[in-house]
Amino acid sequence: MNQETPTLNSRWIDSGRVLSGAIHYFRIHPDLWLDRLQRLAAMGATHVETYVPWNFHEREKGSFEFDGWRDLPRFIRLAEHVGLAVIVRPGPFICAEWDNGGLPTWLLYNGPIALRTSDPNFLAHVDAWFDELIPRLALLQRSQFGPVVAVQVENEYGSFGSDRDYLEHLRDGLISRGIEVPLFTSDGPTDLMLDAGTLPDLDVTANFGSGADEAVKTLSRRRPGSPFMCAEFWGGWFDHWGREHHTRPADDMIAAIEPILAAGGSINIYMAHGGTSFGTWPGANIDQGVYLPTVTSYDSDAPIGEAGELTGKFWKLRHLFGSVTGAELPTPPPLPRRQPPRSTLVSPVGPLLPVLKSMCADVRRSPVPLTQEDLHQASGLTLYEADLPLPEGASVLRIHEPRDRAWVFLDDTLVHRVDRNTPDPGLPLEGVARDVHLAVLVENEGRVNFGRHLGESKGLLGGASIHAHGVERLVHGWTQRPIDLQEITEFPEVPNPASAQEPGLFRTRLRCSGPADAFLALPDWEKAYVWLNGFLLGRIDARGPQRTLYAPGPLWRVGSNTIEVLSLGKAGAEIQVLDRPDLGGPTPIDGAER
Repeated sequence: MNQETPTLNSRWIDSGRVLSGAIHYFRIHPDLWLDRLQRLAAMGATHVETYVPWNFHEREKGSFEFDGWRDLPRFIRLAEHVGLAVIVRPGPFICAEWDNGGLPTWLLYNGPIALRTSDPNFLAHVDAWFDELIPRLALLQRSQFGPVVAVQVENEYGSFGSDRDYLEHLRDGLISRGIEVPLFTSDGPTDLMLDAGTLPDLDVTANFGSGADEAVKTLSRRRPGSPFMCAEFWGGWFDHWGREHHTRPADDMIAAIEPILAAGGSINIYMAHGGTSFGTWPGANIDQGVYLPTVTSYDSDAPIGEAGELTGKFWKLRHLFGSVTGAELPTPPPLPRRQPPRSTLVSPVGPLLPVLKSMCADVRRSPVPLTQEDLHQASGLTLYEADLPLPEGASVLRIHEPRDRAWVFLDDTLVHRVDRNTPDPGLPLEGVARDVHLAVLVENEGRVNFGRHLGESKGLLGGASIHAHGVERLVHGWTQRPIDLQEITEFPEVPNPASAQEPGLFRTRLRCSGPADAFLALPDWEKAYVWLNGFLLGRIDARGPQRTLYAPGPLWRVGSNTIEVLSLGKAGAEIQVLDRPDLGGPTPIDGAER
């Protein structure tokens, strides 16, 4: 790396050096924001960086939320309290392995819309969002004696499109709404990405996890004399269901960072603390035509683990950052208290289909299946039902284009499963001519957060058909019920209890002496969603690699606590409460400096 690489000037920080770490407030219980920020400061960071997910703050069109878990100004002030400057990335698109890349699903409800372009329809929605968000950020920027020192324009746009008018509209919109601190873009360090993702008057940063020398050369060639900043240094990576757990050795990470700092460059560790994509917020990717839903944990093998663990990466970065700044670093707070390991048996509450029907009185009828967008449904499950006349003799039932998994019931019995990645081979049926009741429960496993598949439809897109005597006959006459799991805080009682191991709702109660972290394991469950005291922790899947769900201490109550499990497939008999996570690989360790 060129030892004369210029540094960021005092517009970003007085010392000209940014040592930042990414922490997403929306992936951390707000009672733990201060703890995680203190850990970042103890790591030697000078800055904290965060995205702002539009769909987290405007879940319904025109209804903006900035309180509680969504109190972004409070998070920024807490960062200031522990001595961190703040870098904000407000999108409107953020990627972040977050559902739909942070774009609200309601954008898709009224027909096609050209996302992330200068389409006037899309820009009108963006402008209304920025009217609410940006003035709040403007009050917190450095020019107003606040901690916000830089704001990003869009996110990795060069990996998506080439609409220069769109980027200019966003830049002008930030400035006109009061942003005075430096604006910047971030893209992969290639000419293809930088050609479309940058603007001449904005600072340019790069995202990568290795190859710093080549990144510096590329940016120096394109922007001679400009400071070098790695806006996302990927020290770890996220996981997909059914794939391996990603880890990166600490020494390998440090070896890739040292040349950047030695040359006077700046860096943002992505992620410094990953946290958790609670509920149904995880996104998904499509890689070579294969749909890959992201797991609930966003631990990302970060220096600060999902539950606050201080890993080997933390201590090595603390040493490295401390040697660069020469500052005396604060002592990290102790690890939050954890609950003792134990297990608890669950009791069946009700079969899956009756439970779902009792939760959704909104029944829509149509000749062919409606999409989740037609139903104005952001996420969760959609229950499709139809009467199915079976012919005499052999026939085959096929489910077409479920997005993303289909659980197929005949006369309320689970008989078949279909995944969007594999065309349905069909369910062979035998018998006399009769009518059966077909129910297809379609599970939205996360909206794609990156690339051209952004904004794709969800639901039972291709319907179902019955094949007999060489003829294919489509199934018509559907009812559908949208079940947005994110909105469920309480389940109704169902008259007929579920049977053990069958799909359904299960419940147990645990006593707790006080708030303390725990990790819930469901070792014999096929696919389930788990609630703690009415809060949806997320999903667990036998495909792995993740095997535990993080249940942060602030969600637990003194005395009795209720855990509810909605099992889509085979159910287990117990839930294990563990004192450490199992993400499918090495367990993060918190302890003394090594």
